[in-house]
Amino acid sequence: MTNTPGIVITGASGRMGQMLVKAVMASDKCHLVGALERTGHAWVGQDIGTAMGGAEMGVTVTDDALEVFAKAQAVIDFTAPAATVAFAGLAAQARAVHVIGTTGLTDDDLKAINAASRHAVIVRAGNMSLGVNLLTKLTQKVAEALDEDFDIEIIEAHHHHKVDAPSGTALMLGEAAAAGRGVNLKDVSDSGRDGITGARKRGDIGFSAIRGGDIVGEHDVMFAAAGERIVLRHMATDRNIFARGALKAALWGQDKNPGEYDMMDVLGL
Repeated sequence: MTNTPGIVITGASGRMGQMLVKAVMASDKCHLVGALERTGHAWVGQDIGTAMGGAEMGVTVTDDALEVFAKAQAVIDFTAPAATVAFAGLAAQARAVHVIGTTGLTDDDLKAINAASRHAVIVRAGNMSLGVNLLTKLTQKVAEALDEDFDIEIIEAHHHHKVDAPSGTALMLGEAAAAGRGVNLKDVSDSGRDGITGARKRGDIGFSAIRGGDIVGEHDVMFAAAGERIVLRHMATDRNIFARGALKAALWGQDKNPGEYDMMDVLGL
């Protein structure tokens, strides 16, 4: 066990954090060396296993990122933008692979993450699932094949706890569509429709966000023209697909040179 990569899970008390802890513990290709939570959280100082309502796992939840990252070969991080930026610098100091599933990152956040990638491997993706990354590739290919007679709309649905919109996955799909058309997404994005907005602008890429219940994640990419529509769809029904993908990324990055990668790289797409 100890000759396998040691993994730290940030935000260990969250839904994704707990799934990631379970995924690492169930794997024979890595082992859990740390579980991180914010200062003052009730789980700090407890064994992660008992905090999750099960048996002890021999790993104590800590709020000291610097100390726990020093023991790790990889950090898996589905938290919040400010925390992720701070973790990127610390993971780079530790030369640990930093797998980032955090969404809602600003341009300044991305610049800081890119700077950290000069010293360590960072794998960042708006979505870690194999299916979504295949959908992303298909979206780019279809956008390349169709001209602006086809309006592009990205419709995403998530649970009512999600705090950012459009989702990181929707933006990833939008970037793919924009790349297929050879344009910058910022120049053609339309996600703020409300009231009398006027007619849709030719060439825009539209976004619609639905929030409700316990929807894990659903994404449609619609190419709509006069008389016909093409719809590419991915539906996630189990968050474990994201945990499995993140763990795959953490292991994949172990022998790679410093730099910023994504799941397309991990999956060879």
